[in-house]
Amino acid sequence: MNDVQSYERRSYAALLSSVFCSSAALALLTTVLGKQVYDLTHSPLALGLLGLAEFAPAAILVFVTGTLADRIDRRKLAAVALAVQASSIACLAWYAGTSPTSTVPIFGLVVAFGTGAAFAAPATRALPSDLVTAGRLPWLVARQNATSQGASIVGPVVGGFLYVINIRLPYVTGAVLVVVSACAILLVRPRHTAASASGPRAGIRDAAEGVRFVRSQPVLLGTISLDLFAVLFGGAVALLPAIAETRLDVGAVGLGFLRAAVGIGAGAVTLFLTRRPVTRQVGRTLFIAVAVFGIGTIALGATTSFAVAFVALVALSGADSISVYIRSTLVPLATPQNMRGRVLAIESVFIGASNELGAFESGVAGQLLGAPAAIVLGGGATLAIASFWWIAFPALRTVDHFPVPVENPVRPAPDPRT
Repeated sequence: MNDVQSYERRSYAALLSSVFCSSAALALLTTVLGKQVYDLTHSPLALGLLGLAEFAPAAILVFVTGTLADRIDRRKLAAVALAVQASSIACLAWYAGTSPTSTVPIFGLVVAFGTGAAFAAPATRALPSDLVTAGRLPWLVARQNATSQGASIVGPVVGGFLYVINIRLPYVTGAVLVVVSACAILLVRPRHTAASASGPRAGIRDAAEGVRFVRSQPVLLGTISLDLFAVLFGGAVALLPAIAETRLDVGAVGLGFLRAAVGIGAGAVTLFLTRRPVTRQVGRTLFIAVAVFGIGTIALGATTSFAVAFVALVALSGADSISVYIRSTLVPLATPQNMRGRVLAIESVFIGASNELGAFESGVAGQLLGAPAAIVLGGGATLAIASFWWIAFPALRTVDHFPVPVENPVRPAPDPRT
C-alpha cells in the first residue's frame, strides 16, 4: 500500500510541476507580449489581435485535437505540443532582440504558440480525471488550480522585471519553463490510457459525437457557454497594458504587479478551496461567482487609482477561480472517460473564445470607446449574461452536488514498474 501511495504521489507531483511551469510561462509571456506590442503600436486593438491570434488555431483544430486526446497517450501528445510552444517562445526571444518595428512576425509566432496550446489543452485537462477516482477529483482539481494561480503570481512579476533588464530574458525564461513542463508531464502515470479508435471515418464520427454529447446535456452546455459569454465581454485583463500607461501612470513593473494581482486573488481563493471545497449548491455558487466577476470588472474600469485597480483585480480573479474550479470539476465528472478528450477540446475552444477572443473584443471596444469605458461596459454585459443564463439553464442553476460518473471500460495503462 505504501508503494502504491508513493507511486501516486509522484504522479501528482509531476502533474503539478508541469502545471506550475506551463502556467508561469503563459502568465509571463502574456504580460511581456502585451507590453511589447503596446509599446510598438500604442493601440488597444493590437492587444485584442494578440488574443485572436492565440485563439484561432484551437477553433480551427477542435475536432482534430479532441479526437487525438481520446485516441493516443495524452502525456505524449501534451509533451509534443508543449515542445511546439517552447520553440515558438524561443523564436519570439530571438525576434525581440532585433529591435523590431513590425508586429507581424510576433502575431505569426503567437499563432504557432496557439497551435501547440490547442493540442496541449484537451490532453492536459483530461489527465487529472485519469489519475484519480471521481471522489478524489475535486481534491486534485483544487490543488491543480492553486498551483496554476501561484504560478500566475510569479510569472508576471518576474516577466516585468526581466523585461526592464533585457527584453529577451523573459522569453528565454518562458521557453525553459515550458521545456521543463513537457519533461514533467511525461512522468505522470495515469490509472488508464485513452482508448483508440480505428480508421479516419471512426475519427470523424468520434469528433462529431463530442459536439452532440455537449448539446444533449443542459448542465454541460450551460456551464461551458456561461464561461464563454461572461468572460468574453468581461475580458478586462487584456487591456491592462493600456490602463497601466494611460490611466494609472505605471510602467512595466507596475503592469507586472497588476497582472500578479490576478494570481493573488485567484490563488488565495483556490487555497481556501483546497481546505473547504464546494460540495453543495454548486450551480448557485457558479452564478454568484460570475456576478462578482462582473462587479469587479466594472470597478476596475471606473477607477483611476492603482490601489483600487489592484483590489478590483484581486476580487474579480478570486471570483473567477471559483468558476474555474466548479467548471474544471463538473465537466469531466459529467462526461464519460472515453469522451473526455473531445468534450474538453470543445470546452477549450469555449475557454479560448472567452479569454483570447474576449481579449480581441476588448481590444476593439477599447479602440472605439477607450479602455476604461470598454471595461465598464464589459462588466455590465457579464452581469446581464449571468442573469439570462440563470433563467435559460434551470438544470445548471439547480445542481446541488457534483455528479458521480459512469466510467467506460478502457485499456489499462502499462505498469511502469514492470
